[in-house]
Amino acid sequence: MNLANKLTVARVCMVPFYILFMELGGFCNSILALLVFSIASITDFFDGKIARENKTVTSLGIFLDPLADKLLISAAFICFVDIPMLGITAWMVIAIIAREFLITGLRSIAAYKNIIIPADKSGKFKITSQMIVIITIMIILIVKEAFLKFYDSGVYATLVVIMDKIPFWATLCATILTIVSGVNYVWKYRKLLGEK
Repeated sequence: MNLANKLTVARVCMVPFYILFMELGGFCNSILALLVFSIASITDFFDGKIARENKTVTSLGIFLDPLADKLLISAAFICFVDIPMLGITAWMVIAIIAREFLITGLRSIAAYKNIIIPADKSGKFKITSQMIVIITIMIILIVKEAFLKFYDSGVYATLVVIMDKIPFWATLCATILTIVSGVNYVWKYRKLLGEK
């Protein structure tokens, strides 16, 4: 197994740890979850770069890389729904995950016909925006938990007014970008769905 694939496998292995820290909750565990997610996001950048530069793109890497991304992103958004103070609604997360199922199905049809669907700019922009949104929400969560743990309720109340709606609107933006990316893929490869 080459270095790029090892990084991808490492990203998959980080997902359970991220979920564990998020489920445990609290200030310290949220920091650990953010650290795990950030490291996993960095591996996403480097595994593809290393594979292309060293010309070590493999079938395993092509299969695992998008799977690792989907697992990491889905785990993060699903965990957010379980945290009431973030105010993130389930329908947005369902829409994000549904897009991933849709594109995975489209890629399966293409693979059956010996057609490779490469990642395009909208897909890359989508995953980047999702990671930025998740990291932003994680930071907001940590700040809120810090104020609850270390400061008085009056200061926290002021903070809530400023930051309370950011997770919802940030996730909504990510959802819209995800849907647009999915529609772009389906439109570009619509002939695959129309063939008998």
